[in-house]
Amino acid sequence: MNRTLVSLAFVPLFLLAGCGQDPQTAPSSSSPPSSGAPATTGPAATPSAAPAGLRPPTSTKEIEVERTTVASPTVTGARFGRHQGFDRVVIDLNGDVPGYTARWVPELVQDGSGDRIDVKGGAYLQLTMSPAIAHTEAGKPSWTGGPIFQAQLGNVQSVVKTGDFEGVVSVGIVLDHRAPFRVLEQKSPNRLVVDVAH
Repeated sequence: MNRTLVSLAFVPLFLLAGCGQDPQTAPSSSSPPSSGAPATTGPAATPSAAPAGLRPPTSTKEIEVERTTVASPTVTGARFGRHQGFDRVVIDLNGDVPGYTARWVPELVQDGSGDRIDVKGGAYLQLTMSPAIAHTEAGKPSWTGGPIFQAQLGNVQSVVKTGDFEGVVSVGIVLDHRAPFRVLEQKSPNRLVVDVAH
């Protein structure tokens, strides 16, 4: 499948609030939820309104954004929540937004070893960030828990840490079914947002 090089315009932060009112949290060891919204540990009871009236994504095309940074940003956690028409996964970062790809894969495998990750879904979307790390200088994980975080949203079933290897951090999004998606960059604090239609 062809990859599409995308240059994303930065949208004002107030138009793209993080995870809405009912985010769930995949533990972050060093940073609080960046949207300012309260974090919950159970499934969202009802969908939140879409941030600033955003509509569900409409494209299934793979995305690739190339970028170099002076220092590799650190992934500190992930959050997820359900909105009307789509689910949102937020990857929290300490540092600049790295380059990234979002592509469909037949299964999730552990970076480095290539071992298959035993998680069932109807479709798998792989987000790969580079350069990036998910550990401290001492080698301790900066994003703790997992590797599989249960989401059980409208389409997103799980968020999976699939790798932190040689300057590349990978996150698998396990879906009930293949659907349109988009990737947004948000600032103050920096994070990557993946929205997947229901």
